[in-house]
Amino acid sequence: MSPPKIRVSAATFSSPDAHALGTFYAELLGWTVVEDHGGWVRVRPPSGGMGLSFHHEDHYERPVWPSAPGEQLMMVHLDVGVDDLSAGVKWATSLGATLCEHQPQPHVRVMLDPDGHPFCLFASGPRSEFDAADWHGVDRS
Repeated sequence: MSPPKIRVSAATFSSPDAHALGTFYAELLGWTVVEDHGGWVRVRPPSGGMGLSFHHEDHYERPVWPSAPGEQLMMVHLDVGVDDLSAGVKWATSLGATLCEHQPQPHVRVMLDPDGHPFCLFASGPRSEFDAADWHGVDRS
């Protein structure tokens, strides 16, 4: 049996306010809101490709970072490359993110989005997957 054509379209986040969280990530990443209605928001990079989606969840519970027994665990987190880690933290906090007190790695900053989803900003340099491409999908070589 041959596999069907298949691709990942988006990672989807639960949120008590899908519009607000979708707007946060669109601004953070420099992406575009391509759909926003009925508790469903999609954002995509201007050049196309995989994006993020957000859906309204009436029973949303903020995850706890770092994890703790009996508390809501994060289920997934984003790794976001930045060319300047300090500037990335300032940009994210200006949009409503918070810097976590617990920081397990020296070149990564664990942040919380407005709904409490952790995401990591990391200094992307010559060892990263961003060597030549993907600053909004634009080839940088």
